[in-house]
Amino acid sequence: MITWYNYHRRDLPWRHTRDPYPIWLSEVILQQTRVAQGLPYYRRFLETYPTVQEMAAADERELLRLWQGLGYYSRARNLHQTAKLVTEQFGGRFPQTYDGLLRLKGIGTYTAAAIASFAFGEKVAVVDGNVYRVLARIFGITEDITTTGAKKTFSTLANQLIQTTDDPASFNQALMEFGAIQCTPVAPDCLLCPFQQRCVAFQTGRQQLLPVKSKKAPVRERFFNYLVIEQQGRIALKERRKRDVWHQLYDFPLIETDEPVEAFRYLMDHDTSKDILRKGFFSGEAEERTQLLSHQRIRAKFWRVTIPAGVELALPEEAKFFEPAEIERLPKPMLIADYCKSQLF
Repeated sequence: MITWYNYHRRDLPWRHTRDPYPIWLSEVILQQTRVAQGLPYYRRFLETYPTVQEMAAADERELLRLWQGLGYYSRARNLHQTAKLVTEQFGGRFPQTYDGLLRLKGIGTYTAAAIASFAFGEKVAVVDGNVYRVLARIFGITEDITTTGAKKTFSTLANQLIQTTDDPASFNQALMEFGAIQCTPVAPDCLLCPFQQRCVAFQTGRQQLLPVKSKKAPVRERFFNYLVIEQQGRIALKERRKRDVWHQLYDFPLIETDEPVEAFRYLMDHDTSKDILRKGFFSGEAEERTQLLSHQRIRAKFWRVTIPAGVELALPEEAKFFEPAEIERLPKPMLIADYCKSQLF
């Protein structure tokens, strides 16, 4: 595996350091993100916060804005909290063992194993989706990888294998890289695979059946009606404070409905829109956009309303007016950021 890795590995910046800070940063960014998408974010974060101390001192709103587009915003907030913990309780130095890293809030088994092996050479296996797939196919493991029992099976096997090498960092990187570019989910390159003769999945024609994974929960569909309220070039936005999608990000005043709304008049009786309609006027057709999250599909309509100059308005949902330059600096879901970029400024 390491021989294959030394020949085929991609040249990625976090593979040229033993510093736990950039290694940790890369692993958090790449947990739910492809390398091609995550690499620009990694570089921007390191440019903005070159050290863990500088990240700890960051304004959370600015950190969330830098994270904008990666989704799973709780990871960004955890990133900030962990940076503060490392700075305040550990003097800016990460613990140097797997067990020590696990004591940091915001660092789980996967990230702790990555830092411990890549930065400090500890023989502890990293087990991610790529590792599940490679081990399931080569060893013919049929346990459902979403179950607790399977996670223990794969972790035990990976940790047994890593004990046989003197280079745990390369072994972990190799196993994950092999799953990313050779033993891919669809159309794995079996004909040029060095494990072809010993791979149970290849020998039995079960590449597409392994690993076994139960079906995801059905996607929930939600209908968002955004009121894009404009007055003298300023736009009203508000911070999402409820424990829901996009927590602590900014969007427009919102009316959520159980089904699609075809015309603005169907929103006129809602408390959020009454004062707005009485003092302003609706302009143009509603802009429609969709964003697919992990278990939700957001179907949004943007209803643009202009309020005449000098008219006082009680904005809904603790919203307030912002200038365009201020809006640019606010952390926003990509659905909102894309709309602002294409329709407002």
